[in-house]
Amino acid sequence: MTGRRTGFVRKGPGHRRDLVRQEIARSKPEKRAPRARPPDRVDYSTYRLTAREWLLYGACGIGACGLASYVFYRSAVVFLILIPFGACYPLYRREELKKERARRLELQFKEGIQVLSSFLSAGYSLENGLALSIKELEVLFGKREMITEEFRILCDGIRMNRPAEELFMDFGRRSGLEDVDNFAQVLSAAKRSGGELVEIIRQTAGIIRDKVQVKEEIHTMLASRIFEQKIMNLIPFLIVLYIDLTSPGFFSVMYGTWMGRGVMTMCLAAYAGALVMAGKILDIEV
Repeated sequence: MTGRRTGFVRKGPGHRRDLVRQEIARSKPEKRAPRARPPDRVDYSTYRLTAREWLLYGACGIGACGLASYVFYRSAVVFLILIPFGACYPLYRREELKKERARRLELQFKEGIQVLSSFLSAGYSLENGLALSIKELEVLFGKREMITEEFRILCDGIRMNRPAEELFMDFGRRSGLEDVDNFAQVLSAAKRSGGELVEIIRQTAGIIRDKVQVKEEIHTMLASRIFEQKIMNLIPFLIVLYIDLTSPGFFSVMYGTWMGRGVMTMCLAAYAGALVMAGKILDIEV
């Protein structure tokens, strides 16, 4: 008798390999999404120039020394003597960039405290207010801006049960900003005395806002004067180069005799003194 067998499927080697692959796949651990790297605590008392900035500002300094040696001495030896001074220009520029960064951070902190004060006045806790402030600051300044990163550090620290006043004091110590340090001290005193925290923060934020606005008004008034001063720094060089181009040999006596070189040295010293004096006049601390 012939017949067909039903309900039976022959399993070959290929089927066994599929079962082995499935078992291996099930035994592998699931890949988890990478955790976001916590923001770094920046020490604002130092400023690190990139390699590109070192080369750029070094070239600018050496170029300025080359121009000065040509205008005042027409001597390659003087240029070689001045090269070390030009190579130090990146150090001077680094201090200027550090001050500019501190100014931007102060402006951003003023905005951040205003945003935080508004959320606290709306009834949010300090932790929730900081978390919501981060979103607002991301819209205002960007996700990687200084104040956004600092508020993220503050929020993470509070979630780890660290005192808020301690976190703000750490921020003030790293930033070197007087406003941040004062805010941390006011916050610490308010929490110790059990006062109205929201009202105290609101008043402190208003004082910081008014102070920063006065600084910005002064900076705005001085901006045009600073630009004029930078233009005037170039005028002596342009005058000498123009006369030398239109009347060749007019200054030959100034470069070929000892008396002429002495006069040009005094002119260079007077020019350098004028630069220093102009910088001190326009550097107004509030």
